[in-house]
Amino acid sequence: MDLRDALTPQEQQIARLAAQGLSNRQIGERLFLSPRTVGTHRYRIYPKVNVRSRAELARVLPDATGPDYVDDWDAQMMFFLANGYRVVAHDRRGHGRSAQVSSGHDMDHYADDLAALTEHLDLREAVHVGHSAGGGEVARYVSRHGETRVAKVVLISAVTPYVMAAEGRPDGLPTSVFDDFRSQLAGHRADFFRAVAAGPFYGFNRPGAEPSEAVIQSWWRQAMTGAAIAQHDEITAFCEDFTEDLRKISVPVLVMHGEDDQVVNPATTAPRAVELVADGRLKTYPGFPHGMPTTHADVINADLLDFIRS
Repeated sequence: MDLRDALTPQEQQIARLAAQGLSNRQIGERLFLSPRTVGTHRYRIYPKVNVRSRAELARVLPDATGPDYVDDWDAQMMFFLANGYRVVAHDRRGHGRSAQVSSGHDMDHYADDLAALTEHLDLREAVHVGHSAGGGEVARYVSRHGETRVAKVVLISAVTPYVMAAEGRPDGLPTSVFDDFRSQLAGHRADFFRAVAAGPFYGFNRPGAEPSEAVIQSWWRQAMTGAAIAQHDEITAFCEDFTEDLRKISVPVLVMHGEDDQVVNPATTAPRAVELVADGRLKTYPGFPHGMPTTHADVINADLLDFIRS
């Protein structure tokens, strides 16, 4: 159902939040409306989309309770739309505009959510592109759900095959690093996310860098819309070992990594990921940071397009 045809922009916002299970009060707090006003809108919305309850609303708007889209892919979304492709991006559970559920913040659930989305949209011959922890999500999705809907895979600045040290993985980062991340996020989330965006994520802490306040603010805004518990638990999720997941991928895989990535060490991730998949190719970028899809979108988009067309 195309909401733009049936509902006003404000009604569309209320419908999506109601379908996520938010109460009239919670919706009102987000949209600066009184609970009574929200209730009035809801009962105007129901007949317009031919439903009688929140549950039915969730069924006719299935994307509202699961992955929808993410702002950080804007440069890629617009580029590939302009090149004639259908493009789908989603907010991971607990993040962005997805429902802020209290559980399921692990890679198996992320992969299953992605599978539910691809099945609902009936996506076939899809190219799955995952950045950072999203690389682990894509690998786990293929491992758990197979390749029947997958044409190719792209891993950008990805955590695959692993980032944390453990038995048999001595060159990963010590557990204390990730414990510190969790502690900072739990205690000073706003400051933590601001420091990440203004510093290592985009390489703005490097000598001679020209930080973009707009990019920093946009990343911080996106981070702060998510649930703290989801982001806290995600740190554990992206510390998993994805070695066996990668071994199950037989479709073509492009691994892209900036050589100045301060978040995910390219030396201990990218080359190994390529070795583990059946048909992998590696492309590295001197001086590029972790957030290179934003800082160097023109280069990344061109290489993505070449891979997709190859």
